[in-house]
Amino acid sequence: MGGTVGAREGWVVIDTTYSFSELTGRLETAVKDQGMGLVTSASASDGAKAAGFQIPGNKVYGVFRNDFARRMLAANVAAGIEAPIRFYVTENADGTATLSYKKATTVFAPYEQQPSELKGIAAELDEIFGKIAESATLRK
Repeated sequence: MGGTVGAREGWVVIDTTYSFSELTGRLETAVKDQGMGLVTSASASDGAKAAGFQIPGNKVYGVFRNDFARRMLAANVAAGIEAPIRFYVTENADGTATLSYKKATTVFAPYEQQPSELKGIAAELDEIFGKIAESATLRK
C-alpha cells in the first residue's frame, strides 16, 4: 500500500526535483498567474500532523473560475459535481514532489452523452491546466 501516484489513463503525472513545499508554493503562484481561482485545498499530511502523526506530504487543490462554472452548468448541471478540477501534490520518499491531475476532458467525459458545450469547455480547461502544470514544474 502507498507509494507514488504513477501513470494513470486520463491523468497528467509530473515528477519534479522540487521539494513538497517548493512545489505547493509554485503551484499556488501558477494558478494565480493563469487567472484561475484556488477554490479549495486539503492536506491529509497537515491533518495527520495535527493529530500527532507524520506521513508524507500531500495536498489537493481545487482550481476553477466562475465563468467556467456558469458555462459548465449551462451545458450540463450534473457535471457541476466535478468542479473544481483538482491538482494533487505528493511528497516522494526521496524528498522530491510529484504534481498530478486528471484532465478536464477525462473528468467531464461521463457527462457528454447529450449534446452540449461541455467538451469544448473541458478542452479549454485542459489547456489552462497544462500551462499551470508546466509553470509549476518547469526548472529555470
